[in-house]
Amino acid sequence: MRPRGRGEQGSALVEFSWLAIVLMVPLLYIVLTVFEVQKAAFATTSSARSAARAFTLAPSEAVAGDRARSAALLAMQDQGLDKPGDLDIACRPSPSNCLAPGSVVTVVVHYAVPLPLLPSALGGQRPSVRVEAQHSIPYGTHREDRS
Repeated sequence: MRPRGRGEQGSALVEFSWLAIVLMVPLLYIVLTVFEVQKAAFATTSSARSAARAFTLAPSEAVAGDRARSAALLAMQDQGLDKPGDLDIACRPSPSNCLAPGSVVTVVVHYAVPLPLLPSALGGQRPSVRVEAQHSIPYGTHREDRS
């Protein structure tokens, strides 16, 4: 009869612990990243909508751009993002007269979401995911020309 060794006793708990760590750490990182990207997507959407509304409600085109940028920044800060996104404002049918009856103002907000817990490697910028939102709002055909 062979004596029983203790070589395999208790190793299931160790294997389970290591397997849980190896699987849970990447899963936790993926969840954190998805939450950050979702927060930025919601912020850029509300930022584009707020900027378009502020632009069309401005008293003149001279102050409309500043009001749109302020509204976009406020919407980003409302979601906890301190850095404003890149704001592009375009008008149809006449790009030079945005607040004319019948025109449509389109605001596009671009934002780069830095990946969490990753430092800038090799002297470059932190890796990021780019998020974009667009909102178009008609100025209205029965409104006065504010150009």
